Amino acid sequence: MPAIADLEDLFTDMLRDIYYAEKKILRALPKLARAVRKETPELSEVFEKHAEETQGQVERLEQVFEIIGRKATGKKCAAIEGILAEGEELMQNAECKCTLAVGLLAGAQAVEHYEVARYGTLVEWARLLGHDDAADLLQETLDQEKDTDSALSELALDHVNQAAVDQMGETEDEDEDESGNEQPSYSRSRRSAA
Repeated sequence: MPAIADLEDLFTDMLRDIYYAEKKILRALPKLARAVRKETPELSEVFEKHAEETQGQVERLEQVFEIIGRKATGKKCAAIEGILAEGEELMQNAECKCTLAVGLLAGAQAVEHYEVARYGTLVEWARLLGHDDAADLLQETLDQEKDTDSALSELALDHVNQAAVDQMGETEDEDEDESGNEQPSYSRSRRSAA
């Protein structure tokens, strides 16, 4: 890691981190969309829409690098690597598509929360450093990330979380039939993914 002498250096370092993250996310989103397309098409659509937005976000970051006179390069983002690795593990191990959907949705919200935190900071630092044009571009992306997080929360509350609970009830009913023992019922109340 190059030396970070001041806020300008730290700003550039964080830009490189989020640039790397966005490019990794861009590659992951189509795979996530395919993984849930059949069982949860609404979630697949959110992933597909966000892939299109993410392409624009990468391009805006490249404009930000140009504005501040730096080369658009990424720096490995351990946070995104970890969240995406968790998603890969879930895709390999989830036995039920409803469980997979609710897990991938929760992972997607973790990504969004990370991005909201990063872009919020970058917007503020860009303004402090006098990079108002860059701040405007970063704010546009921040707004998109917040909108995506809201869409994911709404989908979790309206459908995905309850489908996973209902699937548990179906599994419990099958177990009850085989054992003859009554199993607990699950609440149908709405729950947040985050």
